[in-house]
Amino acid sequence: MKKKTPVVPAASTPTWEALEPFVRGQIQEILQSVLEEEVTAFLGRQPSARRAAVDAATGYRNGYGKPRGLALSCGTVTVRRPRVRDVEERFESRALPLFKKHTREVGELLPELYLHGLAKGDFELALRGLLGTAAPLSPSSIERLREKWQGEYEAWATRSLVDCEPVYVWADGIYVKAGLEREKACLLVVIAGMANGTKEILSVVSGYRESKESWKGVFADLAARGLEAPKLLVADGIPGLWSGLAEVWPQTQEQGCWNHKIVNVLDQLPKKLQAVAREQLCAIPYAETRAEATRWRQAFAKAWRRTHPKAVVILEKHWERMVAFYDFPQAHWKHLRTSNVVESPFAAVRLRTDAAKRFKKVANATALIWRLLLVAEKRFRKLNAPHLAAEVYRGVKYEDGVKVTRSNRRAAA
Repeated sequence: MKKKTPVVPAASTPTWEALEPFVRGQIQEILQSVLEEEVTAFLGRQPSARRAAVDAATGYRNGYGKPRGLALSCGTVTVRRPRVRDVEERFESRALPLFKKHTREVGELLPELYLHGLAKGDFELALRGLLGTAAPLSPSSIERLREKWQGEYEAWATRSLVDCEPVYVWADGIYVKAGLEREKACLLVVIAGMANGTKEILSVVSGYRESKESWKGVFADLAARGLEAPKLLVADGIPGLWSGLAEVWPQTQEQGCWNHKIVNVLDQLPKKLQAVAREQLCAIPYAETRAEATRWRQAFAKAWRRTHPKAVVILEKHWERMVAFYDFPQAHWKHLRTSNVVESPFAAVRLRTDAAKRFKKVANATALIWRLLLVAEKRFRKLNAPHLAAEVYRGVKYEDGVKVTRSNRRAAA
């Protein structure tokens, strides 16, 4: 006989208008029951049950603390923490630790909302609109959060990097509309691809994009904190960056960003000719070998040198820097041709900061943007073929994307 599905009485089901409060109520009941179960497990007996033996665990339930709000991403719930007394060790809830007023997900949401450029009062209103009027957030608690991020950023910016194993590094100076554009100041960002294939943000500091001293200071600080010289650094054509790199890590190879190179070349051509030229230019960094890339460059120069010589000069400038990626595994070329590794996470930052002009202090803006970048870091893709990054870190040589071995070295000879 087919089992019938039980029918839920209509009176106990929520309406559309009351769905959110219903869901929060269910979550609140579940969380309260979890706290009760934690106390039961801690004391080893159910409520009102007597101690089973003289040597049983000591301690008794002692009512509840004051109702407290807990901000969740779906709203705010109210719970009461059970209290115990006469215990040898302190009862600590794993589900709701002391002094926690919001979940980790809400903590990640806070800097995003702040970076929308909201003033403190508007920020609080926005949070209450999302988390409910009972959200345990006040202007003073918001200020404490900001100070907490600042302290965390300062600790992060001085952490030891001795255990890091950098293979590739991407660097760029990013302008954001958050009070950082005065006197052309921006954020200097460095992201590393590690020997295990992961990508990690190494540095986020305010500085001057075109300044050699600013970039030299960034690289020198990383080296002073124990970071080894990476095998390759990828960036666009920032002269100060390359000069600063040469003084701190002269052994690091240099790779220019092909996106920036192509844009700069096309700027020298009329718009009606750019589509044809773009197709020719894009073929260069996707050539299978360095020699083939050189042939494509020569073909472009032959086609355009007479009519648009400046475009050819820009293409040929720092040519060796543009083809350094051929000395590394072909599986990694996708990551090494451009500085997109830095620019992609900043696309989200710009969406949240284009209207933000209320950051009066550069330090405050830097800490908040850093906090948002750490959220983005969790979604960074690993390097393709991550096992090859470990080989590059150990010093294995590649030529045209292929590992150099004794046999293929003899064949080339």
